[in-house]
Amino acid sequence: MDTMDINTIIAQRVRELRDAQNLSLEALAKLSGVSRSNISLIERGESSPTAALLNKLAAGLGVALASLFEPAQPPAGEPSPVSRRAEQAEWTDPASGYRRRNLSPAARSPLQLVEVEFPAGQRVAYDGLAREVDIYQQVWIIAGVMEMSVGDQQWRLESGDCLAMRLDQPIVYHNPGSTAARYLVALAPQPFSPNRRSA
Repeated sequence: MDTMDINTIIAQRVRELRDAQNLSLEALAKLSGVSRSNISLIERGESSPTAALLNKLAAGLGVALASLFEPAQPPAGEPSPVSRRAEQAEWTDPASGYRRRNLSPAARSPLQLVEVEFPAGQRVAYDGLAREVDIYQQVWIIAGVMEMSVGDQQWRLESGDCLAMRLDQPIVYHNPGSTAARYLVALAPQPFSPNRRSA
């Protein structure tokens, strides 16, 4: 899936999630800390946002980052329980070059799976943003080495290691090695709060 396709998916998902919560551009800007003009560019598919910026938008919308890469649901019929390799959305962070691929089918599930390839020497930092949904995550290293900081705790993870965390504090991903690292991310968001703010 090329960059234009994934930017279109992100644009549709941000608009869809914002509309579903009856949020204006101004309201989402206030919730996420992302400017109204940036959100507008993203929703028109005219921007290549970084992972850090998309994480802020996801937090403002009360969803996991992986949710922004899900294609729009078909108008009728049940979503497929199978996710074919050719249909899985891939996205590359323009700042670090890290590549993520959504593995999970469109069928409703409390679990989301993401495969990541993280370039050597790169670092990505996510703010510990308040969310109106609890998201639990586990990272399982397939190949290479990753250094991860969760709040004030730090770990060095090697092939076969698995780290569990809750996405409610700053998290830093760093590949200190000389080759790309690959890992699997499993996310389990709690049910969405019915008391969502609207504007």
